[in-house]
Amino acid sequence: MDITNTITSVPGFKVSSVDAGLRKEPSPDLTLIVAEAPCTAAGVFTTNYVKAAPVLYDQERLAANPEGIRAVLINAQVANAVTGQEGLRNARQTAAWTARAIGATADDVLVMSTGVIGIQLPMDKMEPGIAAAAKALRADGWQEAARGIMTTDTKPKIAAVQSDGITILGIAKGAGMMAPHMATMLSAIVTDADISADLLHRALKRAVYHSFNRITVDGDMSTNDTVLLLASGVSDVRIADRTLEPFVKALRAVCEQLAKGIVHDAEGATRFIEIWVTSARSEDDAHQIANTIAISPLVKTAFYGGDANWGRIFMAAGRAGIAFDPARLSLWFGDLQLVDKGMPLAYDETQANALAASKEVKVTLDLGLGGADFVVWTCDLSHEYVTINGHYRT
Repeated sequence: MDITNTITSVPGFKVSSVDAGLRKEPSPDLTLIVAEAPCTAAGVFTTNYVKAAPVLYDQERLAANPEGIRAVLINAQVANAVTGQEGLRNARQTAAWTARAIGATADDVLVMSTGVIGIQLPMDKMEPGIAAAAKALRADGWQEAARGIMTTDTKPKIAAVQSDGITILGIAKGAGMMAPHMATMLSAIVTDADISADLLHRALKRAVYHSFNRITVDGDMSTNDTVLLLASGVSDVRIADRTLEPFVKALRAVCEQLAKGIVHDAEGATRFIEIWVTSARSEDDAHQIANTIAISPLVKTAFYGGDANWGRIFMAAGRAGIAFDPARLSLWFGDLQLVDKGMPLAYDETQANALAASKEVKVTLDLGLGGADFVVWTCDLSHEYVTINGHYRT
């Protein structure tokens, strides 16, 4: 499925991003996505027990109104997490202000927030900002929208595809506090497909499983993770059970592009690392081992230093809580095999270090146990990551 940068709009939607004064420095910080008519909608959210107010609000709205969503409001700088009942009231109020500005009802609006935890939304700035965003709506504002939702990101994430008469376009943000199920990330995806809420939810869960739930930067899971998908239906291309697979394939391509973009842009990252665990007894086993390797500080710092210290990979695999026989393990960096059935090979150390120092590194750990595989996308851990997160609020 080919991702294209030439798609600038999706039939049935308008978008804007304005400077509402939420950031310390002037830049767009409030993004609004509006559908011309009610959409079917689906969402996938963080599994963190500490859920931000917008997550709780959106879960409530989608349960009650999955076929009548008109808009998504996204603010940067303030997460509206750990803000109690006032935070929930503020989430509802921003939805109500948005509804008033676009001629809808509050029940038709979803909200997302990203930024610092424990701070209330600056409501004196949100109300005029929403009014300004509503006036600035246009069909081709997606690049600005992708920039408006950034926090520590250094570049916008946007992906789109056209297939079988429909268009799918998504934006995302995320660079740290990133772990599967999901990560410190927000993503809003829209399509002009005509699809029921039930099928849309099934498609989104599958696409997220193969994309956003395969990335990790630091193993920490956010309070605000949200992926929302809205379908306007204006293409008149009806997605049914028998045509769901092509739709999922296209949606997965968009999600995967966005997910990989997050890892490429991870805080302080200098390497993009693809970790395959193969020949496992089950996909869950492969996932747990791959993720444990991917979040290991010792593994990540070795790659930062361009050091092919593969013993750290074995160490991390062994503490994942999944039983295996070390005598069956085989390991590759790219096409270079380092270990065969538990024994180190006489490989070229210079070549191995060069592979470990590559901008994109592929690691394959074969367990020799079964037929299940899993891939996780991660990055190295640099001095810059510590600098960014050591001074996140200061």
